[in-house]
Amino acid sequence: MSWFESLILGLVQGLTEFLPVSSSAHLRLTAAFSGWEDPGAAFTAITQIGTEAAVLIYFRKDIGRIISAWSRSLTNKALRKDHDAQMGWLVIVGSIPIGVLGVTLKDHIEGPFRDLRITATMLIVIGVVIGVADRLAARDENGGRHRAAKERKQLTDLNVKDGLIFGVCQAAALIPGVSRSGATISGGLFMGYQREAAARYSFLLAIPAVLASGLFELKDAMETDHVSWGPTAFATVIAFVTGYVVIAWFMKFISTKSFMPFVWYRIALGIVIVILVTAGVLSPHAAESAG
Repeated sequence: MSWFESLILGLVQGLTEFLPVSSSAHLRLTAAFSGWEDPGAAFTAITQIGTEAAVLIYFRKDIGRIISAWSRSLTNKALRKDHDAQMGWLVIVGSIPIGVLGVTLKDHIEGPFRDLRITATMLIVIGVVIGVADRLAARDENGGRHRAAKERKQLTDLNVKDGLIFGVCQAAALIPGVSRSGATISGGLFMGYQREAAARYSFLLAIPAVLASGLFELKDAMETDHVSWGPTAFATVIAFVTGYVVIAWFMKFISTKSFMPFVWYRIALGIVIVILVTAGVLSPHAAESAG
């Protein structure tokens, strides 16, 4: 991997990680359209450490409160009803599905799931799902001629069942084209949560999963000679800086705006990929690495 490739892929990772468009799909597509080798699942996981570092800094106050309350609640029963202490447990519970499926489906994630036909299908299907969830949320928020606006749930309403459902939605993002934020936020909207509440829990929920995946891939990569360490580290730094800017923008965007621009973008991109693969312009399979 060249330094120029790492710059572009780092920017793509940072720009798309938190938007409901699938960062893994865009990394795969950027390489395919440019004629580069597929950066691979390991590169994706390692550069995600950069974007998750941006989450840690942006939500540092929330994370600090949660860790403090949760750790103190282990020995202080009175604190176990505290919302921040409960959030600590809910993040752990919500991380179980992706942890189990990530280990179980590791070979598929690094192989068959990276087929561009699967990516295109997921871009379209999950795009439709996000669109339906967005319309349902808008109907509750705005009401109608014969219907009053409906108050939606906040993070204080989150329970174990909802946390597990969020977790299952997050696990779906193991397939390129799904989108971690798209799946979890739309899942939250279907369950009746406010947009910002669903997004906030989605970002918090991603921290243990992404860091664990990144560190796991980092450990494996250190035992092989198949990683270009300099460019990969550079891409991770670029992803961190870009990701932080995107988080700040996205948290403001979702409080007042519709997800429909992302929905139409996903569907259009999925259709273009299907056409190009069918026409033989793009190979559905990843280019073989020479390293």
